[in-house]
Amino acid sequence: MKNKLSKSLRFLLPCLAGILLLSGLFYFADFILNGTFVDWFEGNYMITESRYLEETGAYTLVREPDYPRIKNLVFCMAIFLLLLLGAVTFLLLRFYSRKKVRQSVSRISGLINRFMKEESDSSGIFPPEYAQISAQMAEIKSTMLKNEQLLHEEAARKNDLITYLAHDLRTPLTSVTGYLTLLDEAPGMPETQKEKYIHIALDKAQRLGTLISEFFEITRYSLQQTVLEKETVDLYYLLVQLTDEFYPLLQEHGNDICLDVAENQTVYGDADSLARVFSNILKNAISYSYPDTEIRISVCQDDSSVTLSFQNKGPVIPSQKLERIFEKFFRLDESRASRTGGFGLGLAIAKEIVTLHGGAITAQSHDECTVFHVILPLRNSKISMTS
Repeated sequence: MKNKLSKSLRFLLPCLAGILLLSGLFYFADFILNGTFVDWFEGNYMITESRYLEETGAYTLVREPDYPRIKNLVFCMAIFLLLLLGAVTFLLLRFYSRKKVRQSVSRISGLINRFMKEESDSSGIFPPEYAQISAQMAEIKSTMLKNEQLLHEEAARKNDLITYLAHDLRTPLTSVTGYLTLLDEAPGMPETQKEKYIHIALDKAQRLGTLISEFFEITRYSLQQTVLEKETVDLYYLLVQLTDEFYPLLQEHGNDICLDVAENQTVYGDADSLARVFSNILKNAISYSYPDTEIRISVCQDDSSVTLSFQNKGPVIPSQKLERIFEKFFRLDESRASRTGGFGLGLAIAKEIVTLHGGAITAQSHDECTVFHVILPLRNSKISMTS
């Protein structure tokens, strides 16, 4: 019904505009100009000439219209009226269309607001003519709800981890305090027993330091926005330096690092941030490697990127966990992560930093072999990759 009324208005409006225009012109010519128009018309479009009339047998002044000029006048006036009518019609339709658009936008806005507030299905709120908008809004709402759920889950995991961390801080602190108290209260303790207590206290103190570092890592990740200061980085030297820093942990696990990197290999990026990426990946590789196995770090370069591969021998990561391994606060092995001090941030931070560099990071795990690939673009290149 509304569509039929709209079409009728579109037809009637130009007709009404034309009638009003012609009536206005007639009123202007007949009443306002009055004799002025008649004088002008007679002076320009009437011919007066002396003509011999056989009926009277004499010459007489005859006054008649100048039909060729009147024909041109009518043609020009018709064109003018059509142009004027077209302009008026265009303005009326434009005004009408803009009004309809405003009404439509206002209606859609109301429907969207109602849809976002209510739990109803989109088809029950949007009319059939808004089917495309209905589908898009349903998809947007679904994505928003999914993201909101993920944020809630992430916040819950973070709160749980902080709770666990606060609880875990008590155990080593209590042990350190207890053993130091024993050493202080018994100065004549046998040397063997004293060395044992000192070793235990040192071990617990180191564990306490690790937990505090994890606490600051969680806080820094939540509050700090990484700002990159890119430059040409000596990649070979950076990896050698990291290998030296991890030597004690490698010895503890019985692992060796094989570095397959050209000595002149460089990469363009933020040195401190990239060191953090490689450190987090290497720490993960050591934690989940079989004892007395080799961790291999290799680098290759093509026309657009530099790819670093970190390969270790260890348990296969299930595919469902491999898909989530770069999520914040996701821990691959709850019990082992708690023992080793990992709280699910290392790989998430690595991915964020690599993404800020315009690169990509992926993981593969099969046949007791896990490989992390870090792809970084060259200075003037971009990475296009589907993880």
